[in-house]
Amino acid sequence: MMLFGVEIQTIYLTVLIISGCLIILYIFFGDILDAVGEGIAFLNPTLLLAFIVFLSSSGYVLELITPLSSLLILILSVSFAILLDVLLNFFVLIPLSTAEESLVYTEESLKGRVGKIIIPIPKDGFGEIVIDSKSGMISRPAASYENNSIAEGTEVLVLEIKQGVLYVIPYDLDSEMPVN
Repeated sequence: MMLFGVEIQTIYLTVLIISGCLIILYIFFGDILDAVGEGIAFLNPTLLLAFIVFLSSSGYVLELITPLSSLLILILSVSFAILLDVLLNFFVLIPLSTAEESLVYTEESLKGRVGKIIIPIPKDGFGEIVIDSKSGMISRPAASYENNSIAEGTEVLVLEIKQGVLYVIPYDLDSEMPVN
């Protein structure tokens, strides 16, 4: 079939190549376009580009290997692209967006957490603390809140955070009270 004097296979292939290039650009500059997808879910650039790729690739392949009419191939390609887009959204994009949020922590969220000293804290000096979290172990620089030395292996309570340094005091897990 000819469309605007061009074979339909050539149109499918051209659209596939252009949308593939747009996906590569989106990978590098996607943060700029993410604001577009925030307010209106169906304008998500990832889903729009995926739909165009699925449509053009299935249309091109069906035009090459089947004797079906071009209109029927277009209808099948649109149906196939919608199905794959829905699957991509529900099984890949939505789980990725929720997983990203659950792994994030802020310095403020570390206040009140209990950790373990892995590098001793000298008097008026710095050491290192490790805190267990959902996403793994968090290792941060630490200093004594009361300017005392704290030995390696001591359980400590994070009281304050200043300039990325956790200020801690020894903590007894059995009594759930700070040790003085």
